[in-house]
Order: sequence, then structure tokens, then C-alpha cells
Amino acid sequence: MEFNKLSIEKSVSGKRGIKFPSAQKASKYLKTSSLRQKTPNLPQMSEFDVIRHFTNLSRLNYSLDTHFYPLGSCTMKYNPRAYEALAGLDNFTAAHPFADASFAQGTLEVMYNLERTLSELCGFEEFTLQPAAGAHGEWTGVLIAKAFHADNKDAARTEVIVPDTAHGTNPATANMGGLNVINIKSGADGCVDLEELKKSLGPKTALVMLTVPNTAGLFEKNIKKIAEAVHAAGALLYMDGANFNALIGLAKPGEWGVDILHLNLHKTFSTPHGGGGPGAGVVGASKNLAKFLPGPKVVKDGKNFKFEYDKNSIGRVKAFYGNAAVLLKAYCYVRQHDADTFKEIAENAVLNANYIKEKLKEIFPAYFDGTCMHECVLTIDKEKLRGVRTLDIAKRLLDYGFYAPTIYFPLIVPEAMMIEPTETESKDVLDKFTEAMKQIFMEALQTPALPADAPQRSPVRRIDEVSAAREPNLRW
Repeated sequence: MEFNKLSIEKSVSGKRGIKFPSAQKASKYLKTSSLRQKTPNLPQMSEFDVIRHFTNLSRLNYSLDTHFYPLGSCTMKYNPRAYEALAGLDNFTAAHPFADASFAQGTLEVMYNLERTLSELCGFEEFTLQPAAGAHGEWTGVLIAKAFHADNKDAARTEVIVPDTAHGTNPATANMGGLNVINIKSGADGCVDLEELKKSLGPKTALVMLTVPNTAGLFEKNIKKIAEAVHAAGALLYMDGANFNALIGLAKPGEWGVDILHLNLHKTFSTPHGGGGPGAGVVGASKNLAKFLPGPKVVKDGKNFKFEYDKNSIGRVKAFYGNAAVLLKAYCYVRQHDADTFKEIAENAVLNANYIKEKLKEIFPAYFDGTCMHECVLTIDKEKLRGVRTLDIAKRLLDYGFYAPTIYFPLIVPEAMMIEPTETESKDVLDKFTEAMKQIFMEALQTPALPADAPQRSPVRRIDEVSAAREPNLRW
């Protein structure tokens, strides 16, 4: 098939898109030895051929512009193009990062206003905009906790408690911060087992890290009791707020007793991050911890804005002052919505996830029963489906024009399918998706070879994923 061919395979001798003048002689700036002696082995194609080649390749990509992405708010939600245009204005992009504050008043004003808005939305004293991504924000939170305990002359606190429903970066960043990780199992309801937590709390506990909503898509219903127990033990409560689109406008973590919180602006606040692009893992702190936040911070001095340093600060965690373009796009997002709209965003995110869960409960039941938040985590009965696995269902979805959801995560759910539609998808799209899932279920019952050998219709068929991961061939 033509679209399976590489550009070099489409090469035709004599075709060209542009003709470069040949170097007749060397100059004082370019020695003869620097000139290429042999013609490079490049595809010989017309300019039109090249355009068609790459345009057709782009059409083979799954993207939010073309397909439903049930991967969720991990940047797979709609991001308004207008924000990109505003963040790309010369007034912002042409500013030198070492420019004096007096030459960057507009940018500093945006950062100041964003920080104050996030503090109000989340119920915290202050935020720092420096961290470059969620895990970076977690690491910053760990450093803040260590600084707090050091300030209290409490050097014995060297442990971090992390439930098994936390994001995997939580224990990793705690370890990077020089603290020992204590894992605790969740209860039968998928939430933190309060009694298990109390058993693990002690004089060595520096921090308890909760992902809220957790990776099972559930809200920690005992959050206030958890906060009370953590504080009674002299420790701090950290919240991973990466999936804040389930809570924005509905609740303020600072009012639950959370001490430190990170938000992924490249998730909830509509700034694209897919493909490893720049992110922002801003961190909020309660009143007694604000002085430890990274410096410098932007403050308002009369009508002007400037950087200010606090002697108690943990110092910089990133060069310059965060990823400015990402912060600008997030600022556009918060300015476009009011309190009622934020509430509607969260309600729609929760409604969409529960709608999918209810539509599929007879064939792919939720592992934890009850109302979920921004995502539902479903599972399958492999015996009933004649050996068809979650991986097969995910691959078969590609044939139906849908990208696959996150699978086999969280680890506590067997054959997990984590489906997060986000607040931006319509009921019509969700109906088409659930109908495709029902069709795949029937295929698994009647013709299991179809999903087992999926995808059937994509340019590249199923690969040996284990070999691809362990022995990647990065050259053609």
C-alpha cells in the first residue's frame, strides 16, 4: 500500500523539488575538505510528492483534532487555539528571560494575577509557578516539607506515606527528595483505609501524599479525617491535584486541611503537553508553609510588579520563572471562565465519566462500585470473553476509529481500562464510543480472533510490544 512506503521507497531517479547551485570552489571561509564529496542518498521526489507524502502521513495519526481520545485530561482534552495565538504574541515571546523586571511588566502582571487566582480557586495562601511539570511539583512539595520540619528542628521525620492508588510519580519523587517511602494498601472501596494509615503514621512521618481524585477515579471521602490524623501525628498532607478538572469550582483543597498541592496546568487548565512538550506543575502552600515556596516570587509594588526573595525559601527549582508560554495559556483559561463555569466544567467531567461507566456496566463493570469522578476504571472477565484481554480490546478500538484508553493501570485493578472522557466531549461522541465497546464485546464472544488479532485496518498491524520496548530498532 502506498501510504506504507517510506519516502526513500518512493524515490524516482531524476525527480527533484529544488536544485541547489554546486560549489565551484573553496573560499577562505569554506575549505575544500569541508565540502561533501559524495551525493547524499536522499529521496528523489518532486516538491508535490513530498507534500503529499507528509500530508498523508499526518492523516494516519490519531489526534484530538480527528478522534476521540479516552485517555483523558493528560492533555487529551480540547485546547482552544486562541490561547496559542495569545501566548505567541511578540510582546511575550520576544522578551529576554534575563530582562530586568521593568522591561517585563506585562508578563509579571499575568504571572501575579494567575498566582492569586489559583490561590483563590484552591484555598491556599500562595502558589509558585516555577515547577515545569507535575512530578517536578511533587519534588518541590517534598523539599518544602523537609524545610518545614528542619525549621522545627525535627530531623527524625524521614518517611513519606503513599497509598497504592497514587500516581506512580509520587513515591518516585519522594525518594528523589531523600525520604523513605512507605506504601499502604487501599481499602475494599478503593479509598485510603483510615485505620491502616493511622498504623503507619508516627514520629518519622514527614508527609502523606494523596492523589485526589485517586487513580481509581475516586474521591477520598475521608479526606478531612485523613488530614486530622496526619496533623495529629505532626506530619503534613500533600495532594496530587493533577486531575483537578473533577474538582475545579466545586471544592477547595486548602479548606480540607491539605498543606501542599500541585496542579498540572497542562491538564486541567487547557495547555497542551502531549508528546513531551512543556508543562507546568504549579505548587500551592498553606499559610504556615508559604515562606518556604521557591523564590523569587512576583509581588505587586504599588502599580508595578517585581521579584522578591524570602530568606526561608527553598530557592529556585527552575531557571528563570517557569514555562511562561504555558502559564500564559493557563491564564487565558482562568480569565475566560467565572466561578459558575468552573463548577460546570467539573460537573461535566464527572457526569461524562459516570455516563460511560453506567452504559458499560453490564459488560465491562467498574472494579470499584459507586460514583466515580473524572474517570472510570473498568475491568473484564477473561474467561467469559474466551481469553480476549484488555490489550485486545484497546487494539480493536483503533479499528472503530477511537484511540485506546489507558490500560493495566492502576496496578491494583486486574485487566484495567481507565477511561477518562473529560468535560469537553459530547453525549453523541460518548454514545458512539460505548456502542463500539459493545460491538467489541460481542466480537469477543462470537469471533474472538477479531479482537485478538487487532488492529485489522490500521497501516501498521500489531507489533511485539515486549521486543519493541526491550530491543527497539531506531534505524531503518
